[in-house]
Amino acid sequence: MKIGIGYRTLKTALGAALAIGTAQLFDLQFYASAGILTILCVKESRKRSLINAWERILSCILGLAVAALLFTIIGYNPWTIGIVILALIPLLLYFKAEEGLVSSAVVILHLYTLKKITLPLIFNELSLVLIGIGFALIMNLYMPNQEKLLDTYRKEIERNFQRIFSEFSRFLREGYMDWDGKEITETSQLIDTARQLAMTEVENRLNPEEDFYVRYFQMRQKQFGVIERLVGIISRLDRNCFVQGERIADFLDELSDAIHPGNTAFHYLKELQAMREEFRDSPLPQSRREFETRAALYQLVHEIRQYLIIKKELSPRYASKSDVYKPRVE
Repeated sequence: MKIGIGYRTLKTALGAALAIGTAQLFDLQFYASAGILTILCVKESRKRSLINAWERILSCILGLAVAALLFTIIGYNPWTIGIVILALIPLLLYFKAEEGLVSSAVVILHLYTLKKITLPLIFNELSLVLIGIGFALIMNLYMPNQEKLLDTYRKEIERNFQRIFSEFSRFLREGYMDWDGKEITETSQLIDTARQLAMTEVENRLNPEEDFYVRYFQMRQKQFGVIERLVGIISRLDRNCFVQGERIADFLDELSDAIHPGNTAFHYLKELQAMREEFRDSPLPQSRREFETRAALYQLVHEIRQYLIIKKELSPRYASKSDVYKPRVE
């Protein structure tokens, strides 16, 4: 079993060590807790770290306030800890800072351990919080650029799309399919992984305008849903019951050769419309089997049209972004 150490693991370890060292340097009580707070606050993206940092700071302040009040009124005993947590959770939910419960529990337990509440102790706890969370934010200033990896996912997905369309085309020409369909499962996993990575990359940039890859993979996911439906339709076609197979196969070959980020789907929509008109003028089916096959054929063309419309609806500004890839003609 291969075990690797990622950059996030390294950042967490370094940040925790620096936080503990700094807290110890300032002679703070419970200095090791600064490292715990750093570990809790290092997240996958800058945006998530900032949100999490705010939640933990707020939760610690609320925790100190609630604990100080209830310890003073009820006293220092285990039951008071339970009451403090019961009172604190609704507050955290109200302020949408529930992820900070563990952090606030750390400082609450410090008060319980020392069984006193003084200004120096409150200052000590707030210092631990700021040092721990501060180093987590510093560590998260570095986030590797994932565009190269995202582009790799893009190319892999497009290659799989090309292979899938090629197999569809081959079936329409030859009437049988010995394809194992592994690209279907593989593409589904690739799109899910790529979408998550693209969303994290946008959060790292803190700029919602730079979301080309998010939009692109969302578009491919919708198209993939169409492809999954096409598999079922094509499997129902009887190659001996229609003469349009070669025409559709040629069209699918064109789509296969022109899968890329560029957006000229309107060209293929026009060609598809012309093909639909040709089919409309073809002789009527002479048997039930021919009728069922013709119906499946029209459904096939309809789904291909939906596939192209999804691409066409990609915003022009995202389509222009894709020009950097120098796409082939589509």
